[in-house]
Amino acid sequence: MSYLYMFQNGRIVLKNGVVPDKTDAALFGGMFAASGAVDRQEPDGDLWAELKGGAALPSGFEPRERRGLWPTVDETQFFRIAKAFHYMDWRRTHKFCAACGTPAVFDEKEFAMRCPKCGELFYPWISPAVIVAVERDGRLLMGHGVNFPAGRYSVLAGFVEPGESLEQCVAREVFEESQIRVKNIRYFASQPWAFPHSLMLGFTAEWAGGEIVPQTSEVSDVRWFAPDEITNYYRGVSISAKLIENFLSSHS
Repeated sequence: MSYLYMFQNGRIVLKNGVVPDKTDAALFGGMFAASGAVDRQEPDGDLWAELKGGAALPSGFEPRERRGLWPTVDETQFFRIAKAFHYMDWRRTHKFCAACGTPAVFDEKEFAMRCPKCGELFYPWISPAVIVAVERDGRLLMGHGVNFPAGRYSVLAGFVEPGESLEQCVAREVFEESQIRVKNIRYFASQPWAFPHSLMLGFTAEWAGGEIVPQTSEVSDVRWFAPDEITNYYRGVSISAKLIENFLSSHS
């Protein structure tokens, strides 16, 4: 079965609580603003579609927030939704050439947006970001993001800047957000995270020096947590949860 991943105003549209079948596309007539294949290798397989913002949905269809879906769909489907959204959002935001302003066209061979005037190619936008579990004497460094719910903490993260390695980014982001210096930086795992277009690269590290001074523009608080003090964090399929749970399991 092929799926239809539809999005309206950034939210996934489900049919009776599940991702609809591709055959349901016929119900939406001229409501699609754009559409395309989810997989480059299977152009006739799963489909993504962007619905016009004000379009009324047929009976049984409703938009849902993507981030909150992980308890109701399996991990494979969660990341299929993310991949489909990533392509949809890229096409939505790359309708014009960034070099000369000419309307761009989709190049099926390159799977990229091409400018018919100057020839520039624009591939799907991927933003690499690091996320790191820093440990000191059996405690984990965690911060409360300025947009987090009250009481929720997570490991520190940030986007890679031009000219730096992933390890340099880890050291810089941790220091910027907490004034903590780290050592023994080790790769943990990676994960696509289409909120809206990130690739998360997970690491572990150890405290090398410094005392906590939070950078309050990004984190309202940063603390060292013992395993039994970690109670409120974003659970589910995110790599932040996997890093925290890896710490907890290694200290159980």
